[in-house]
Amino acid sequence: MVRKNDNTFKTLLEILLISTRLGFTSFGGPIAHLGYFHEEYIRRKRWMDEKSYADLVALCQFLPGPASSQVGIGIGVIRGGILGGITSFIGFTLPSVIALIIFAMFLHHFDVADAGWIHGLKIVAVVVVAHAILGMAQKLAPDRKRKMIALAAIVGTLLWQTTFTQVGIIIAAAVIGYMFFRHQQEEEKSHLHVPISRSFAAGCLIVFFALLVVLPVLRELTSLEWVALFDSFYRSGSLVFGGGHVVLPLLEREFVPTGWMSEESFLAGYGAAQAVPGPLFTFAAYIGAVIHGWQGGLIGTVAIFLPAFLLIFGTLPFWGSLRSNPHVRGAFMGVNAAVVGILISAFYQPIWTSSIQAPIDFAFAAILFSMLAHWKLPPWVIVVTGALGGTLLSLL
Repeated sequence: MVRKNDNTFKTLLEILLISTRLGFTSFGGPIAHLGYFHEEYIRRKRWMDEKSYADLVALCQFLPGPASSQVGIGIGVIRGGILGGITSFIGFTLPSVIALIIFAMFLHHFDVADAGWIHGLKIVAVVVVAHAILGMAQKLAPDRKRKMIALAAIVGTLLWQTTFTQVGIIIAAAVIGYMFFRHQQEEEKSHLHVPISRSFAAGCLIVFFALLVVLPVLRELTSLEWVALFDSFYRSGSLVFGGGHVVLPLLEREFVPTGWMSEESFLAGYGAAQAVPGPLFTFAAYIGAVIHGWQGGLIGTVAIFLPAFLLIFGTLPFWGSLRSNPHVRGAFMGVNAAVVGILISAFYQPIWTSSIQAPIDFAFAAILFSMLAHWKLPPWVIVVTGALGGTLLSLL
């Protein structure tokens, strides 16, 4: 027993050390994170074979939530069980959480809303989302049917900006995807060996859906701000298909119109989130810290990532049979196309309308976009250039 406990501790320590190093160095967004994971976990450590890793990535692309974080959690689970998944998440996420909470506290003590570098970060947000749109549209909406789903999502989210619009669009897209794409051919099969029982997995899925129902009810019954904060972050983390950039419109509509934070503060934090390594979902730490200090930052982090944990724990044991179901594959193809439309809607409002206010802003955005898309410069370089350029623009 002692030897087994020693081995477990060594495994968890190894996961923590490697994931923390990745948390400090993984710049570039979710696709880059998957490359870092492949190099470290698959090629160097050989914790999984190539096909199993591809299967895990495919699962996390299907699920709502932060895909790269879910892949990291899944690798930790396969290596060290449930504690391994939690340890992997902590190491990969904590560096950016701390950095964004510190940034939020800095903004709180200094009035920088009208600073030139803040405007520069808002232009950076335009560039990053535009780049994400192009890449995602090519992959998730390549044919006419999926382009029409994306178009309907754009129109719906722009004309009917309610709490339930995006949920309704995602449900409708799933139904349409099922109708159009349920006969899509499946790729080569493989199976992941996961040290989680199916009963525990089913329990996680029950908790996931129960919280989606219970938290809004508690929010109305108690009127407690902490409950409302947790509910807003949890729903945002539960309903995001397509990765971290798509969480922007959900979070913006939860926290800006309600008066919890200003649009300038929101977009400044989004720009800063591009400059730190790790998952973009840690933007929730910044929002929580702006509203309620470091305690709010921790609440935001736990709430927005909790759905990712429940879903990855709940689906890993069932993924083999789930992936072979053509109806499920078809539904998710429709949902992924709708994600493109939601992202384009967010690109127009609030990002474009509040950031590009003059021809010189557009010209600067074009330069930053070329640096990111054509010159392939790291995102942190774009952020630093945007902040410096914004400062110079304010002097003109």
